[in-house]
Amino acid sequence: MRDDVRDYLAELVRRARGVLGAELVGAYAAGSVALGAYQPGRSDVDVALLVDGPPSPAAKRTLVHRLRHEELPCPARGLELVAYTRAVAAAGRSEPGFELELNTGATMPSRVTYHPADRPAADGRFWYALDRSILRQSGLTLLGPPAADAFADPAPAALRALLVDALRWWLALPTPPGDAPAPGAEDAVLGACRALVRCRDGVWLGKVDAGRRVAADDPDAALIHRAVAARSGGPPPSGPAARAFQRRVLAQLDAG
Repeated sequence: MRDDVRDYLAELVRRARGVLGAELVGAYAAGSVALGAYQPGRSDVDVALLVDGPPSPAAKRTLVHRLRHEELPCPARGLELVAYTRAVAAAGRSEPGFELELNTGATMPSRVTYHPADRPAADGRFWYALDRSILRQSGLTLLGPPAADAFADPAPAALRALLVDALRWWLALPTPPGDAPAPGAEDAVLGACRALVRCRDGVWLGKVDAGRRVAADDPDAALIHRAVAARSGGPPPSGPAARAFQRRVLAQLDAG
C-alpha cells in the first residue's frame, strides 16, 4: 500500500474513533486497495466502518464533517465510505443495509446518504452486498476482527442475482453513438469480466486481473486487452463492442 494511502487510512480511523468511540468496532479497506489493484489518479479509497448499533443522527453528521475531503484531504480520486452495523455485516443479505454513505473527493461528486431508502434506485442498490462479499474475501483490517469474521457472503443464487443486476445497470448507461472510443467502456467490460470470474471461479479479482484471466480463453480477448490498456491511458473500446460483450456475459450469468 502507498504511504499516502496508509497515512490517510490511519487518520480516518483515528477521527472515526474520536466521533464514535466504543461504538466503532471495526474499520476495513475495501475495493481496489483490498484487492491489490489500486491505481493512483484513477482508483478510489473504499472504506467500510463497522458499528455496534445504529449511530445517532448527530454522530453521523459529525462523522461526515470530520471525514469530508475539505477536512481530511483524500490522496486518491476520492473516498467512498459506508458504515454498517455488526449485525448487518454478518447477515449475508442482499439489501444495502448501510447506516451512512459518504462519497467525497477532489474529483468525485459529493454524496451523503443517511438511510438506504434515500439511495436513488437508478444509482444501483446492488453495490453494497457485493462490496461486503469482497470485504469477506479480501478486506484489509484497520481496526477490529478480521474481515472474514465480520462480513458474510450472500447465498450463491442471491450473489448471482446481484451480479446480473449490476450488469443490467451498466448496460442501461448511455454511450456515444457509433464506433468511436467510449470513455468508461473499459470499466464496463472489465466489470463484466470480474462478475464472470466471481461466478465461474468463486473468487473476487481486481478489474484488470479479472480481465486478463477471462482474456486467456475468451473469443473477445482483443476487446478485453484494449479495456485493460485503457486503464493506463489507452483508447477505450467502442460503446457497441462493450455492450455486445456485456450482453454475452449477462446471458451466461442468466443461464446459471
